[in-house]
Order: sequence, then structure tokens, then C-alpha cells
Amino acid sequence: MNIIKKHSILFILLCVNALCNAENIEDKYRRNSVYNILVSHTEQEDYCDFIRGQYLNVPTSDKFNDHNLSVRVIEVNGKKEVTEQSVKDFVDKNNIGAHMVAKWFNRNHETGQCDMTLIKNRGLYNASEFDKEVAAHTMRGEALLQDAGEDLISNSYLIINEIRYIDKNKTARKLGAIFTIAVVVAAATAGVRLDDKFADNLMSLFNALKGFNVKIVSHLFQLDWNERTASIFYTECYTDVPNPLMKSAFEQHRNDFKMKYLGSVESSGSTTSYAGIKEKQPWMMVRKALERALDENVVNLQKAIPAFRIKTPISEIGAFVKAPIGKKEGVEAGKKYEVLEVTEDKGRVKYNRVGVVKPNPVLIWDNRFMAKEENAPGSNLGTTSFIVVSGRNFIPGMLLREIE
Repeated sequence: MNIIKKHSILFILLCVNALCNAENIEDKYRRNSVYNILVSHTEQEDYCDFIRGQYLNVPTSDKFNDHNLSVRVIEVNGKKEVTEQSVKDFVDKNNIGAHMVAKWFNRNHETGQCDMTLIKNRGLYNASEFDKEVAAHTMRGEALLQDAGEDLISNSYLIINEIRYIDKNKTARKLGAIFTIAVVVAAATAGVRLDDKFADNLMSLFNALKGFNVKIVSHLFQLDWNERTASIFYTECYTDVPNPLMKSAFEQHRNDFKMKYLGSVESSGSTTSYAGIKEKQPWMMVRKALERALDENVVNLQKAIPAFRIKTPISEIGAFVKAPIGKKEGVEAGKKYEVLEVTEDKGRVKYNRVGVVKPNPVLIWDNRFMAKEENAPGSNLGTTSFIVVSGRNFIPGMLLREIE
């Protein structure tokens, strides 16, 4: 690959320092990068706009890098089924892969100018050494660049979430639910006191939404970043100054940056508990149902697709191995996790298994959305405690990853 002429990288391992405190460790490891899109069914008019608003309020999990682009919602009219093929066609037609690549390099669509800032930050590379290695055109520089491609750029994922709600209680429609919610939220924001009529409607809406739940089908794609596409980008499209020729070359090569379809899962659609929801905030039932279902799908996608599984740093060693991961990420009794030591070999990062742990059944952190508000067992733990199955001499900063 003729990419050393453009940039090089020096990787500094930050994960396996026993002197690091837990807060720093949680920030200093490589995450998968995720772009989330909502498929909004406009024929479900009672809650369509409201679901869209609540969906956009759901933050990207701190176990992923936020790689969201400007388009976050696709509107679908009528009851036409959203199929695997229609989702693939949308991704290809709109060159999502090219847009994801462009974000990695902070590409200016008007001038074609790029930079490596995001890659340096997410890869935990030393910025000054990064540029020094570029100028030297070393084999190490090429190895580091390949490492960034394999462990960062190629671990870019797109999740397209098709959401349908199930309203088991038609009363909400008769109340004009969206209007009521909009007025209540606006009034609360402005500090306006609601009259008795609105208070009554709010209580009725609260009771009505107890029957609300959602079903979400999540489709997962991965950026197909390989030696060929990397070579095309670095040799023909990358420029650190405005360059009309390379700007044009990227446009011509958009179809070369593809997204691979990996599979789909569907949430159970079970009614979410309304425990912990305040009567003055009935809309939080919808938010809670959405976030719980989305988390459920991410966990199931990780079960089905090993490459998508997250890695989590060990934060504390003592009677148990502790890590900031919990039920939101699918931790449950009976599962096992490999302990990974991060090493560097000629500029390439490697993950070596040094042991296996399993969750302590009574010390699993419930970090799901609003778990504390509903007083869920384990919601105040802050970490999950793991029992050592094999291995020893673990230190904070080593990573946990679920295994079969």
C-alpha cells in the first residue's frame, strides 16, 4: 500500500497501566463506531412524530463511538413492509459507506481536504509521533496505519432500526395524545402551571400509555474497509490541503466504499414496566420502551455477530474483578467473558486472552435506562463483579469480551 506518503501513526498503549484510575481506564480503550438510523412509519400517525423525537433523544451508548451522520430518520409511507433487500438498496443508493469513510477523515465535501484527527483520537495514537512517522515513511508507519484500518475504521457499523408501536389502549388516541404531550412539555419548560383540565388529561394519558409498547427490527451493516479500499482512498482521494482533483476522485470512487449486511434481530415487544415514571412525565414511558428495546436488539446482534461484541475495561481488582458493564449490555448469570491483554507487535495492536471470568449472579449491575428510578436490584452498584474462572495476575485496563 502506497499510503505512507500520506500519513503514519504511532500507537501508545494506555490500557494496561495498573496505576491508572478507573475513570481514566473507562475512557482509554478502542470502541466500535456506530451510526444509528430510524425508519419511521408515518402511517402510524398518532405517535409517529413523538417516537421520532424520543428516538433522537436516545444517546449513543458509551460503549461505542458516536459515528452518526446528518441523516438520522427515514420516513416510510403506507404499510409497505421494510425488507432486508429494501434496506440494502437504501444503503447502496445513498452511498452510506462513502459518507462513513468521509467522517473518519473529517473530509470537507467542498474542498476535498481531509485530516487524521478522529483516527488519532479514537485510536489512542500520539499526535506528534503520528505525524513524525508519516514523514519518515517507515515500515512501522505502514503497520500502524493498517492497524488503524483494521481495528478502527473497519469496525464501523450502521444500525437501521425499524420501529412500530403497539397501542393496546385506544384511549390515548381519543385524548389527542401528541397534542397533550406537546402542550405539557412546553408548559413545563416555560414554567407555566397547568389548569385542572390539563392535569386530568395528563393523568388519563399516563394510564393510557401503560398499554404502550414497541417492536423494533434492527438491521446491522459493517463498513467494508479492506486493503483495496484503503489504497484507493489514501492514494487517490486523501489530501490534507484543498485539491479539486482528489475531491473529484473521491466522488468517482463513492461506489467503492461499501457496507456489508450482517443480519437483523427483532425485539420482543413486551410491555415495559412503568415503575419509576412520574405521572407528570407520561412521555417517559415511550422513551423507556424505546431505549429498552433498542438495547435488547444491540445485545442480540452481539450474540449473533462476534465482531460486533463490545470490549469493556476492568476497572478494579480485589475479591472480584469489576467492570463498568451490566444488564444494558446483556450481562447475566451463566455468561462467560474472556480477559484480554492489549499488546503491540511491530505497530499492530493484538488482543491476547489471559483468562476467563463469569458474573457473580448477585452482583450484576442493572444499568438499563431508568433502572434506578424503578428501584431495580443492582441499579446502584456502578459495576458488575466477576468471578475468576481461569487465569491470574489481571490488572485494571485489561479488557473483557463476551464469549460463547
